[in-house]
Amino acid sequence: MISIMFNDLQPRLTGLIRHKLVYQPGRYLFHRGDPVRRIHFVTAGTVHLVRHLPSGAPLVIQRAGSGDLVAEASLYAAKYHCDAIATTETSIRAFAKRELLIRIAADPALAAALLKRLAAELQHARFHAEILSLKTVASRLDAWMEWNGTVPAKGEWARLASELGVSAEALYREMAIRRAKT
Repeated sequence: MISIMFNDLQPRLTGLIRHKLVYQPGRYLFHRGDPVRRIHFVTAGTVHLVRHLPSGAPLVIQRAGSGDLVAEASLYAAKYHCDAIATTETSIRAFAKRELLIRIAADPALAAALLKRLAAELQHARFHAEILSLKTVASRLDAWMEWNGTVPAKGEWARLASELGVSAEALYREMAIRRAKT
């Protein structure tokens, strides 16, 4: 992923009305069905885009960190299609959607930078779909680790379970099995 995207784009966004916002863990940036008025860039912290399965279980469809654009598809949507939740204390720079679209149309270099970012996000989304197609928790965890490296700290396992589309209990069992083997 292009984690420095905001820093690369920041000079091109000069002059746009922006809001500097700070969200505490658990606070929503927006809810599914809200009208899209702002586009959010994470400057520090982490935001999860979440859809809830029919069972009520959350499914993380994006994990946006520092330098990432949140819900980039919303740039061309009337309403958000998911919830955005800060998972850590998170700083955001939010730009008016309408103004950003006008700037993109006028600045080919900005449009190219965003296109590059969207291509990286598409690659990640496809990989995430591949993970979710795997049958076992072990297979999903192996694939996730191949893409991301090591497993996050124990306090982050519930979040990881959401991202893998499995219950926290199933992930904990898999982690216990792996620890027993080492």
